[in-house]
Amino acid sequence: MALDRIRIGFLPLVDAALPILAREQGFAEAEGLEIELVRDMTWATVRDRLLYGHTDAAHMVAPLAIATALGRGRPAVPMAVPFVLGLNGNAITLSLPLAALVMDCDALGDPAVLGARLKAVATERLAAGRRLRFGVVHRYSSHNYMLRYWLAATGIRPDTDVEIVTTSPTFAADALAAGEVDGICVGEPWNGVAVDRGVGRIALVTAQVWRRGVEKVLAMRAATLDERRDVVHRLIRALHAAAAHFVDPGTREASAAILARPAYLDAPIDAVTRAISDRVRLVKDATPIHVPDFMFQYREAANFPWRSQAAWLYSQMLRWDGTPFSAGEAATAQGVFRPDVYRAALAGSGAPLPNASSKLEGAIAANSIGAGSTQGRLILGNDAFFDRRAFDPDDITGYLSSLP
Repeated sequence: MALDRIRIGFLPLVDAALPILAREQGFAEAEGLEIELVRDMTWATVRDRLLYGHTDAAHMVAPLAIATALGRGRPAVPMAVPFVLGLNGNAITLSLPLAALVMDCDALGDPAVLGARLKAVATERLAAGRRLRFGVVHRYSSHNYMLRYWLAATGIRPDTDVEIVTTSPTFAADALAAGEVDGICVGEPWNGVAVDRGVGRIALVTAQVWRRGVEKVLAMRAATLDERRDVVHRLIRALHAAAAHFVDPGTREASAAILARPAYLDAPIDAVTRAISDRVRLVKDATPIHVPDFMFQYREAANFPWRSQAAWLYSQMLRWDGTPFSAGEAATAQGVFRPDVYRAALAGSGAPLPNASSKLEGAIAANSIGAGSTQGRLILGNDAFFDRRAFDPDDITGYLSSLP
């Protein structure tokens, strides 16, 4: 029986794991699919290849899918995100000279304390006419928004006190080594590569900024979803099976070996293995430490596309683009995330399916709570922001007015 082919674009990052494993471990074939993977080096290329029909779907930074639907920087194209490929998994890595000024322990920094120290250095550099410079992977990336959220909450004004520029994840360690940036916020394994090369020190992980921050997604043109609905449903099932496989401790070594291949990440197996197992090496040759929920996957319906996640990303887009709130834009942004498609694809599978499509983000600060589901038992854990603010997707303007 012939398999239905679907081409998926990706960047060489650990959180591209699910489409890679779905292909390599037979989950796609079990659903009658043949996944062809197309490797790129920048998010702009991944987006353009998708929009011009060179690929059918893409591993993509979540805000870029929303920005594309809203026409930020290019003509708008309706987009659909029926599946989240993972939460968090990024880190903020500082150059060794900067780390020496603001870090005084062998652990991850406390976001508030580290921010205060960084503010002092940023103020000195600003007065000297040479602002600190941070690299992120795209203007419309969760990396950019997480970094800005943390900086602003600790009194550092992005674009005024510090400079934020774009760098490809695979070249982020090179940018640190060359002194082009003082810090990077990128995904794994590229923070680990910078540390192992001795050119950077991991200061924070983004799970410290937002414990359940949405990260990469499966993105496609809305027209593709409409035209190939059955194929998309089968792809979601294959990715869901790959996610269950990915979090199994017994598969870590095999998964890391697959991901590290030249065709995929082309990266050291050890760095990939650390990321998969929530272990982070902060400085060169140090013993890796365990960071709970560093790269969150599968559990707690982590792959469910909550519309409230899209709403938070839209709020940050308004905040940093300096554009006014639009009810129409907010509806479009939230409509990119498609929980209805996720539910339809996994109905009858036993996977927990939330019965709501939106929730208060950042409202669970300590113990886990039960959540309503149409299928399966759903428990949601700590999803707090480090500054203890909660985000109500029904009051975006009120939320924005409360921010520093």
